[in-house]
Amino acid sequence: MLSTFRVNTLALLAGLALLAGAVYWAMQSYKPVQPIRIGVLHSLTGTLAVSERPLVDAVQMAITEINAHGGVLDRPLEMVVADGQSDAAVFAREAERLIAQEKVSVLFGCWTSASRKAVKPVVEQRRHLLFYPVQYEGLEQSPNIIYTGSAPNQQIIPGTRWALENLGKRVYLLGSDYVFPRTANRIIRDIVRTASAQVLGEHYLSLGDSDLSIIMAEIRRLKPDVILNTINGDSNLYFFQALQETDAKNIPILSFSVSETELTNHPELSFNAHYAAWSYFQSIDTEANRRFIADFKRLFGAHRATSDTIEAAYVGVYLWAQAVQDAGSIEPERVNETVLLQSFDAPSGIISVDRATRHTWKKVRIGKTQPDGQFKELQASPYPLRPEPFPSYRSNAEWQQITDETGKELK
Repeated sequence: MLSTFRVNTLALLAGLALLAGAVYWAMQSYKPVQPIRIGVLHSLTGTLAVSERPLVDAVQMAITEINAHGGVLDRPLEMVVADGQSDAAVFAREAERLIAQEKVSVLFGCWTSASRKAVKPVVEQRRHLLFYPVQYEGLEQSPNIIYTGSAPNQQIIPGTRWALENLGKRVYLLGSDYVFPRTANRIIRDIVRTASAQVLGEHYLSLGDSDLSIIMAEIRRLKPDVILNTINGDSNLYFFQALQETDAKNIPILSFSVSETELTNHPELSFNAHYAAWSYFQSIDTEANRRFIADFKRLFGAHRATSDTIEAAYVGVYLWAQAVQDAGSIEPERVNETVLLQSFDAPSGIISVDRATRHTWKKVRIGKTQPDGQFKELQASPYPLRPEPFPSYRSNAEWQQITDETGKELK
């Protein structure tokens, strides 16, 4: 009996020793799952922070959802956020740092075309990948950028045509003094000319400019039928405040860069004669959009609003994540191939990457501001439009000449 006990004890000790050895070697060989680092580059300070901060939240929301479902390639995603400080030179410097030092696998970011153009050579030289979520003037196509915002034929052109048909043909052009507004207004002038309409005046503000006395005097003197507004950042607030203090406050305005984010933060932007052209409105009444809104508010607060650029930033993360899964790799050059095959069922409907242009198919919608900071949709295209970053009514050579001329104006 004692002998049997001794044998069993020895066997147990031997088994425990083997188990301890296995655990030891398993611990030695165990490597924790490394997260995939995602670069997010937006202005957290400066005149553009009011518009760009919500896009960081949009990326965070997408990452939170993806991680809740197991991440990408069985690895969690991790945000590395950098502040562009509303300064194109800072954007370029931070893009370089995120890629070279932080070793991010992709960049999501930029707002102004000036910041995008500053980051463009960085991602091209590094053979990296940027997702740009903002509607813009077009006339660009980079092999290292996916443009999830609207191209000119998905916003500027149809928005201008709608304004001329519904608000009047005597137009005043007002924008911020950088690439997007100046180029957008060249396109708008083309549309105005073909519609036998008239541009009465054109004026540009420096980003963050709050002195609009000269502009108000000119608008009151010219009495345009409609103001086409390409101001960006907090200068929009100063413009609308100044306008409502004059007898020109009832002149209709069609804005190309004022969304629910700005309207919610500044109710004075929601007045009776204010319209906008976007591909997405929070007021879209679908189950997918209601779920998107509810999730966004649950994460960031019941007072928060969604917007076109928030949706575009959110969709960009999913397009990239799908492309990574298909590529089986996070290497930008490999993902850059599979991303051209992606589509996503977004809150506004199916959004697909156009392989030929690297932009996305999107609908166009016209809305009127409401007192609650939302847009009432007045008109929408029945189907997504193929993106035309270089509108087809001019040749690419002619567009390049316009780009060169705009560059000289800004120097």
